[in-house]
Amino acid sequence: MSNLPNGAVQLSSQHQKLTRLKFLRRVMFMIIGSALVSVALEVFLVPNNIIDGGIVGISIILSHLSHFPLGIFLVLLNLPFLLIGYKQIGKTFALSTLFSVILMSIGTTLLHPVQAFTIDPLLAAVFGGIILGIGVGLVIRSGGSLDGTEIVAILFSKKSPFSVGEIVMFFNFFILGSAGFVFGWDHAMYSLIAYYIAFKMIDITIEGLDQSKSVWIISDEFSKIGDSITSRLGRGVTYLKGEGAFTGDDKKVIFSVITRLEEAKLKSIVDELDPKAFLAIGNIHDVKGGRFKKKDIH
Repeated sequence: MSNLPNGAVQLSSQHQKLTRLKFLRRVMFMIIGSALVSVALEVFLVPNNIIDGGIVGISIILSHLSHFPLGIFLVLLNLPFLLIGYKQIGKTFALSTLFSVILMSIGTTLLHPVQAFTIDPLLAAVFGGIILGIGVGLVIRSGGSLDGTEIVAILFSKKSPFSVGEIVMFFNFFILGSAGFVFGWDHAMYSLIAYYIAFKMIDITIEGLDQSKSVWIISDEFSKIGDSITSRLGRGVTYLKGEGAFTGDDKKVIFSVITRLEEAKLKSIVDELDPKAFLAIGNIHDVKGGRFKKKDIH
């Protein structure tokens, strides 16, 4: 350390400080996420005999049949998968998941005596699903998980032609179906509603309402369109070289990244400058660096 320039030492100290802040931020979101999941389960879903998918759903069924606290099953059923995840997926992910699961277990135990917020199963499914999805999404964004079946799905996907989502859906098909035999088919259908809403809220929480979108535009008016995107949306533009497969003509391809809220404005810019332009828009999970900063639309 003593042989490094002073500037290097200062940068190292600054990096450590940022890393610590990032760690505390992750822990905070895990705590908030686990708390929200606990509220969703004990205040909305469980009192109305509505289950979630995965280990949480199995735990709710076992807790109902055995009359043991839900928190016990949440920890016990997740432990074997956490051990597998520790060896196969990574220490950080496994420890983050264990921390979140323990918090969720404690939260459900503390909230168990609390009276249900509503006895209407539809309202419970809708609002319980919303809160559950936000909570799970916050934990996932922080690098953890709340369900051991996701770990199994990740491992199975490496040795099978099925994706992680398909494997999780396969598990949940049987778990949600079993709710019909335990709680009745009406409650199984309410469980499906809650699961679907939670699934969508997880996506929104992870990606954000301002979801990023990639844009490809092929137009002879590429210069005017590119300048308008830069000046009116405040987005950086990259010109790529392309060649038409049919004509063999050289083409300029405009590439940019916008937000979901800017999509309509972008389309109006393209229609205004070249109604015949080729436009393709796709979703992007994450964006970092460059000129991707939120600016006013005009």
